[in-house]
Amino acid sequence: MEAEEGGCISAPSTPTTPSTPGAPLFSRFRHERAGNGNGNGHGHGSRRNSLFKSCKCFNVEGWGLEEGSLPSVSCTLPSPPVSLARKVGAELIGTMILIFAGTGTAVVNEERKGSEALLGLAVSTGLAVMIVILSTGHISGAHLNPAVTLAFAALKHFPWKHVPVYIGAQLMASLGAAFIVKAVFHPIMGGGGVTVPSSCGCGGDCHLQAFSLEFIISFNLMFVVTAVSTDTRAVGELAGIAVGATVALNILIAGETTGASMNPVRTLGPAIAAGNYTALWIYLTAPILGALAGAGVYSAVKLPDEDGQHLQKPSPVEDLIRRG
Repeated sequence: MEAEEGGCISAPSTPTTPSTPGAPLFSRFRHERAGNGNGNGHGHGSRRNSLFKSCKCFNVEGWGLEEGSLPSVSCTLPSPPVSLARKVGAELIGTMILIFAGTGTAVVNEERKGSEALLGLAVSTGLAVMIVILSTGHISGAHLNPAVTLAFAALKHFPWKHVPVYIGAQLMASLGAAFIVKAVFHPIMGGGGVTVPSSCGCGGDCHLQAFSLEFIISFNLMFVVTAVSTDTRAVGELAGIAVGATVALNILIAGETTGASMNPVRTLGPAIAAGNYTALWIYLTAPILGALAGAGVYSAVKLPDEDGQHLQKPSPVEDLIRRG
């Protein structure tokens, strides 16, 4: 569509993501006649400068333009707004995929007497996290975890008014995925699908060890999540790989001891479906405290913006909040 005199051509209304550049700002340009109507081109230079200055995507001061030529200019356009319903829907589906993958792999591992092994459990869950982040992260932020949602809200990277809705969606997804696993793999659901401390009969020391491990691995996870999702200098395009690899590493560290939950709804949904509430309080508190600590520590140690100025490129979380 052509612009009015002194205006600027608008780019096509194709949705863009934080990592996707916008379409070229100028798709075509019409040379207009001068105001005196004689068609001799008088005034083209002043009109062209006025045209460029009216477009706020770039600065044209000092540009040397030859008569009749235009530079090739592109700018990143704001992403379209995403409704809360779409965000919640993406969060529900993503969390369900994650819980089904993690719980289902654990159940199969027990049914087949360790055929998956710890490495298989780590790879399966890490891949599930990576896939969900890459497919829904641009819609909902792919929290998939109440601990992540609360940590983002505590650091003002996520609105508190959306916290109950997100956590509700995560809990519903956890219950749905757990009961689907139970329906498919019944009657062995009571074992491998639930995260419980190993050798829990040893009493308080065992619980303290499990609490400490869940706190530490949740700290590790949230430290990485905060880096790739809130810092513009981190490689946000690799967020899915980085977070998925962190989850897999944490499972290799703590999987044999605690089940490596890192996520209250990873434990709560399967626990309700299986009727196994052993040491449930550990998995409802330690991941949240660890996530809050991890997000806070990264925010404290990250590099300040250059010259005290905010970088022009918004972080993925800031972009998502702005679109919401």
